[in-house]
Parts: sequence; structure tokens; C-alpha cells
Amino acid sequence: MNKKISFVGVGPGDPDLLTIKAMKLIQTSEVLFWTDSLIPQKILDFANKNAEKIKTSSLDLNVITEMMITKVKEGKKVVRLHDGDPCLFGAIAEQINILNQSNISCEVIPGISAFQVTASYHQAELTIPGVTQTIILSRAGGRTGMPDRESLHNLASINSSLCLYLSARHVKRAQEVLLESYDPKTKVIVGYRVSWEDGWTALIELKDMEKFTHDKKLIRTTIYIISPALSNFSKSSNLYDPNYKHLFRPK
Repeated sequence: MNKKISFVGVGPGDPDLLTIKAMKLIQTSEVLFWTDSLIPQKILDFANKNAEKIKTSSLDLNVITEMMITKVKEGKKVVRLHDGDPCLFGAIAEQINILNQSNISCEVIPGISAFQVTASYHQAELTIPGVTQTIILSRAGGRTGMPDRESLHNLASINSSLCLYLSARHVKRAQEVLLESYDPKTKVIVGYRVSWEDGWTALIELKDMEKFTHDKKLIRTTIYIISPALSNFSKSSNLYDPNYKHLFRPK
């Protein structure tokens, strides 16, 4: 009996951004659990027509895991789909913990995250030499809260590329805190339902982030990329410098 469940990252929405491994698992699965509020139907279209597809957006943790365990014990090949990358704000740890207690092993297949696609739409490099070499993936506190050491104030003080997930509802406070460390004219990429058919991105300035969010009525499925790298391309890396020696290009 196959007593394993695959947690598969399907990316932010565009089926063409699926990894080959994710595609193979979807195609060969017998039972698919998917968050229908965050994953488009087009992803499910790759599954076998006889595969059972279970929507989870209205189910709680215990119901989902109990159903998973039941399907595995029936000998089914079970795949759990997650939007983006499961290791980022995916709430997979609590699911895996319960499954492991029932002697069910798990594997996690990474997916492309929204911050990567959002940056790519603007041909943006978030790690410019001399500007910032650090990318922080985080969120505003909200109901989940944040450890004190990871307060937005502390993260913003680094002045690196900062990608905020799950923060549209808290944009007013977020902008106030960010303006304590970033220049008001710092560029911000806003992404909404990135790579979905109705998705979009926009390049704005930090000082306009709250107003833009309210004007667009953004509440969820929104990402903000705040970065000094978005408007500073004056310094080149050593990588292609003809005077820079490395293993494959001796001086």
C-alpha cells in the first residue's frame, strides 16, 4: 500500500509555470486535494478525468487530514495541491505532523512563488550589487501576529528588498512603518492574482501604497515588493567584469 502523500506547489496560477515533477504527480494522482479559492481550475484540468478532486477552501484542518488519511488507507495515490510554494506560508507543517502521527509519510514538491513571478514581469533584479544583496519574505502581523524580533519595523530597517505577502488588509500601518526606513519614492511592485487571467501588476511609489491599495479595493491575493533595487542599476556585478578572475575565467 502506498502510504505517502505528495504536497505539490503549483505556482501562483499560470499552468505553464508548473514544474515537470508537479505535472507528473497531478496527471497520475487518484485523489487531489486543492484549495479552490487559490488554485485555478486550469491546474486541475491536467488530472486524469477519473481522479477524485476534493475542494478544501471551506474545510478545516481536522476534516482535511481525516479525509487524506482515509484515502491513503484505501490505497489511493493522494496529492495535496498548494498555491505558490508550499514552504512559504503554506501551513503544511500542521498537516504533515498529523499525517506522520498516522504513519503516513509526506514529500514536498516546491513551486514558483508569487514574488518571483511578480518581479519577473518587471524584469526586476532584487539583488543589485552595492544596493542590496538581501531579499526578505514576510508579512504584516494581522491576526497571525509576528515574533517581536521580526516586527516590520526591524525588517524594514535593513532597507533591503522586502516582499510582503498577506498584507493588503494592513496596508495603512505597513506603509507608516515602511516610511520610517525607506525613502517615500522607493519603488514598489504590487501584484494581484499574479499570473491568473485577471491578474495584474503595477509599479508605484511607497508613499502611494495605501491609496493605491484602497483605490483598487485590494484585500487578498496581493503581494508587495518594496525595494531600492527597483530604481538603482548604476553598479554592475563582478560576474561579467573582464577584470574579475574566477574559476572558469582566469585573469
